[in-house]
Amino acid sequence: MQAISGEDSRSMKLIIVDDIAINRELLREAFEAEGHTTLEAADGIEALQILNREKVDAVLSDILMPRMDGYRLCHEIRSTDRLRDLPIVIYTSTYTSPSDEKLALRLGADKYLRKPAPFETILIALEEAIAVQHTALRPEAWHEVEVLKEYSDRLVTKLEKRNIELAEANERLTILDRAKSEFLDVISHEFRTPLCGLFTVGELILDGISSPEENIELQRVFERSRRRILSILDDALLLTRIDVKRDQFGSVPVSLSAALIRAIENATEFADSRHVAFAMPSANLDLVVGDEDLLVRAFQALLQTAVMFSEEGATVRLAHEILADSLRVIIESHGRTISTTALPKFFEIFSVEETLTPGGDLGLGPALAYRILSLFGASVSVANRDSSGIRLTLSLKKAARKAASSSAGSAG
Repeated sequence: MQAISGEDSRSMKLIIVDDIAINRELLREAFEAEGHTTLEAADGIEALQILNREKVDAVLSDILMPRMDGYRLCHEIRSTDRLRDLPIVIYTSTYTSPSDEKLALRLGADKYLRKPAPFETILIALEEAIAVQHTALRPEAWHEVEVLKEYSDRLVTKLEKRNIELAEANERLTILDRAKSEFLDVISHEFRTPLCGLFTVGELILDGISSPEENIELQRVFERSRRRILSILDDALLLTRIDVKRDQFGSVPVSLSAALIRAIENATEFADSRHVAFAMPSANLDLVVGDEDLLVRAFQALLQTAVMFSEEGATVRLAHEILADSLRVIIESHGRTISTTALPKFFEIFSVEETLTPGGDLGLGPALAYRILSLFGASVSVANRDSSGIRLTLSLKKAARKAASSSAGSAG
């Protein structure tokens, strides 16, 4: 990075690391409008691959990502001689806690920002991180700090002006988000009305088929299709509510064992139809942070995903690991694996274009589970097992002891 001088700074080259494509696109457009060059990565593994072949001035990274998250990326960069001095700015969810920030800084991040932040704030953080590193590498360049301060003052002035524009834009976006949510509510309702008619007519037609064998098979296909249509409508509606009204979802201590049992019960019929069984650990697991109904829905979606990657007669196995402040749940299937091209985008909405399983596409289940877990500071990743099948790894935050005891007292 060159020294900042005159009215303009020299352009910088940075890598944007975020598993959400639209986030990367918006940041890329903003940086390129300012004359900067950007590279993009969907997770830490992809970022390291790019850093091994490209020289950049800084890294702007999210934390919650599949395969390799932002914490591990910080650790890997600081552990690599060629990259250890590379400035890193973390730009992640508003719903992270102070302990998350402390961990990121301890692992080597230079700055920690919470979403959403004005673009100028992100730009200032990157410029300052680069300038500090630049000065540390060149002791004779201390005079550049004063130049940077002048430049930062200009950016702050520009930020104040932009904040007014952003406030107006945010008001418009709020109206649009509300309209989007209301529109999907209406669409969901309007879809269900004619669908109920179609389902009723379909059942009457099936009842009139004389051949019992043919009737049973058609009934099975009809029922499976009916449930899938209604499931997609429910999942799409919940995904939109999570995106539009994240702050309206509260969290309480939840029994992980109870939530898993409910999820298995809900997914059993789906598994039975594919001749797949579940094997759950017998241990009584601790309380975790979340909403029980939403966690059950996420677990059910992931269990059904594992079923779809299981061969007939196989068993989906669940295991757990107890860590200092979190619980890890591991779901393993025995059967089909995921292609290397599909792995990085496994939890993206409508991103999987190929049919991954004999039962067809995965629908919105993985994306919905990912979004639900992120509401409560939890995460999920996917990987192929060495032999066959897939492994889904969930990391959930333990509920605070005080909250847990309070909940138990009120229950009594």
